[in-house]
Amino acid sequence: MKGEDSITGLRATLWNALSLNANFYEKTPYTRRTKRIALTIVILAAVSRVLGNAVILLINRTELSVLFLALWIDALAIVGGYYFWTFTIFKIGEWLKPGHVTYGELLVPIGFAYAPQVLNFLTLIPLLGEGIERILAVWSLLAVIVAVRQGLDIQTRWAVLICFVGWPLIQIAIGFVKVIEQLLAQWLSFS
Repeated sequence: MKGEDSITGLRATLWNALSLNANFYEKTPYTRRTKRIALTIVILAAVSRVLGNAVILLINRTELSVLFLALWIDALAIVGGYYFWTFTIFKIGEWLKPGHVTYGELLVPIGFAYAPQVLNFLTLIPLLGEGIERILAVWSLLAVIVAVRQGLDIQTRWAVLICFVGWPLIQIAIGFVKVIEQLLAQWLSFS
């Protein structure tokens, strides 16, 4: 029964986060359970990205050692990006509203805002993958803006500004990870 409650809670959280429900972000309490759900969403986002990229790398007949290394880097990039982006938002939020929320408290709504990334496996669809990836990135950005606006209790324009500090860096890092994966695959295929 407890497992069903967790799955129901995760499903409801995903739905509220995907629909950019501002009340959900504002009213969700900071508890051990919400921290666990937020981290689960981030891990699901990483797994989804890994699954999508695994299929693409397997189709391209990437060597097994490169495949595992690339997928490990992908997963770390998603999880690391989550912590980095939350940290940049926290630091700027501290400057705007000192002592309003802690870093740990921001991890929950921003983790929820990673919900669109759970659909990252869809990037394996031929010809649509890049477009889907961009849509999911913007959707996540919008979710983080809502989460920051509600979490820091600030105006939307300030939330947009705060979120735009870390978002381009994360997008560059994701692009960099893709280039590294491609270079590794090419380098080892010529060896």
